[in-house]
Amino acid sequence: MLTVNIAAMHTPLIAAFALAAGTALAQPLKYPEAPKKPVTDTYFDTKVVEDYRWLENGKDPAVRDWSLKQLAVTRGYLDALPQRPILKQRLSELLNTSPVRYFDFKHTRGGFFALKRQPPKNQPMLVVMKSAGDTASERVLLDPNVVNAKATTAIDFYEASIDGRYVAVSLSENGSEDGSAHVIEVATGKRLKDVVPRVAYPTGGGDIAWDEKASGFYYTRYPQGNERPKADANFYQQVWFHKLGTPVSADKYVIGKEFPRIAETQLSTTRDGRWVLASVANGDGGEYAFYLKNPAGKWTKVADFADNVRGMVLGYDGRLFALAKGTTPRGRVLAMSLDNPRLAEATLLVPQSDDVIQSIAPTENCLYVVYLAGGPSEIRRLDFKGGAVSKLPSEPVSSNYIGSRLDGDEILFGSSSYLQPLAWFRYAPNGTLERTALAAPSQVSFADAEVVREMATSKDGTKVPVNIVMKKGTKLDGSNPVLLTGYGGYGISMQPYFSESRRVWLDAGGIFAVANLRGGGEFGEAWHLAGNLTKKQAVFDDMIAVAEHLVSRGYTKPERLAAIGGSNGGLLMGAILTQRPELFRAIVSAVGIYDMLRVELTPNGAFNVTEFGTVKDPAQFKALYAYSPYHHVKDGIAYPAVMLTSGENDGRVDPYNSRKMAARLQAANPTGRPVLLRMSMDTGHGQGTPLKTRVEEESDTYAFLMAQLGMTLQ
Repeated sequence: MLTVNIAAMHTPLIAAFALAAGTALAQPLKYPEAPKKPVTDTYFDTKVVEDYRWLENGKDPAVRDWSLKQLAVTRGYLDALPQRPILKQRLSELLNTSPVRYFDFKHTRGGFFALKRQPPKNQPMLVVMKSAGDTASERVLLDPNVVNAKATTAIDFYEASIDGRYVAVSLSENGSEDGSAHVIEVATGKRLKDVVPRVAYPTGGGDIAWDEKASGFYYTRYPQGNERPKADANFYQQVWFHKLGTPVSADKYVIGKEFPRIAETQLSTTRDGRWVLASVANGDGGEYAFYLKNPAGKWTKVADFADNVRGMVLGYDGRLFALAKGTTPRGRVLAMSLDNPRLAEATLLVPQSDDVIQSIAPTENCLYVVYLAGGPSEIRRLDFKGGAVSKLPSEPVSSNYIGSRLDGDEILFGSSSYLQPLAWFRYAPNGTLERTALAAPSQVSFADAEVVREMATSKDGTKVPVNIVMKKGTKLDGSNPVLLTGYGGYGISMQPYFSESRRVWLDAGGIFAVANLRGGGEFGEAWHLAGNLTKKQAVFDDMIAVAEHLVSRGYTKPERLAAIGGSNGGLLMGAILTQRPELFRAIVSAVGIYDMLRVELTPNGAFNVTEFGTVKDPAQFKALYAYSPYHHVKDGIAYPAVMLTSGENDGRVDPYNSRKMAARLQAANPTGRPVLLRMSMDTGHGQGTPLKTRVEEESDTYAFLMAQLGMTLQ
């Protein structure tokens, strides 16, 4: 446990903080000039005028110059905050001494592979060990931190061959997620000459699956050369095969010409490599199709997008298992023979229940099912032979994951909570439970904290959970600074998670709250669909209701309430600050989407059409325009203090969203609370961000929030 007394070390600085910060906050910022250049678009019978279209061209020297000037204003403001150096020291201690963590496991006949995060190193390393948890036998196969001096190379994903002889790794630079596959011989650690370009891109991701003899691998491939127009360069993902030792020009097409333009494909194989499963998402809206290749090379479409199957897993016993939604939005599990994979004739193994089926993992004689109950989760085991169901041990209000299927019926599973760090356990149906060395205990204790889970009531009467992390004995007198976060999209659930850096917020007297909003998957597919497409406003209503709940229950008041979110959560931040500006004192929005009318014109924005909708549809345009944050900034409104963060290499959310939103907010109330644009010129959406960069980012975030809410570290 860290015992550094920050308050004692910096007493004079803290004593002067309120006066110095108050003086700084009282001075209006002088923002870079952003000329208004009106552009009018017509959608059906609606004319929409905007002034900052010119900021979309990130390659324009004038735009880059404007961004650098914005960064200078931001740095001048943040670096003047007396609390920032204190926070940087504390966060550097917390993040650089956080324990070793292993994740993204691959179990093979020839070894157990994992990514290893070992502070203070920036990037996770690829390692191999003899078996799950046998860290004494660990060898480093690839350390991105030494690939280049700046440690800006990142592992996007990797896949080990079935026999463990080779591993293929997608590497990208500067947070771009634009990856090429490299092959490593495991026994020697040497890289082969095989390099396959464009296996990954942030729009549709990427994946690899080895064949049964480890003679080569299937991979997701984006258009090469002049195969498609430039506008389609990051679409039409297909599956190809690369044979080791041969030039990429000799690679063979496998499947994908029938996939949609916005296909996102994941690949998997049976343990012997003879069957290959391609799971194809139609963009990000939750529609999936599944294709199965038999040992003879024939592909069969097992399920189409309209079949409402959310996942398929290849079993150990000659069966294919499906997680189906549709008429059972909380999920049911079906099984069918690999030799005759007919969904209509599948056997029902697990019917729908009150809890949501999040994922499944079939082994030789068992089926492990992860159940989600509004955010927290648990794992249950079904015995194929006897049908008995048992629950794996876990803490209340925790997140539980299946990390890897091992041999027989043994699995590796992880468990974490808001107060306890992730731990990985080996579990066997005979009751054996062994904690592994794949996650070391944290030096940071939250023994003085508690988690309270309450229900807010949204605008339409829907009950929305909120998880509240605070020190024990906190008084509900309305005076506490609260930081609220949420997401609400893509069926993604906000589950309990541990964060060492959250310690600084609690030590400064803060409360941290997580809202489980519609649009996520916390209560199943119906919960997701209640907050997507034309129903997206429900997500914002839920977040506002949670904020009002925190105020009415005495946790805080608007002057001491802040919110933070990123990506789709950044859209959430933009919506709540434009719809209810008086409810929040400060907003931090990372890599957010703010212009909902033009987002689909960006490469990754096109993948979001199945989640957000399109301006080409009258009803969807109406909904998008009704909440698009950029279009609802009004002149003269007293907005919260805002910090927008973005990376110039972001391939998921175009950074022009942050540039345009900053310009509009600054013009709307130039003498009001600060509107900061924190642009990073050498990062992307957040993946592969070096640890030292994370320290700087979190120092800026907490310093900004604490200054706005009048907080100091205790």
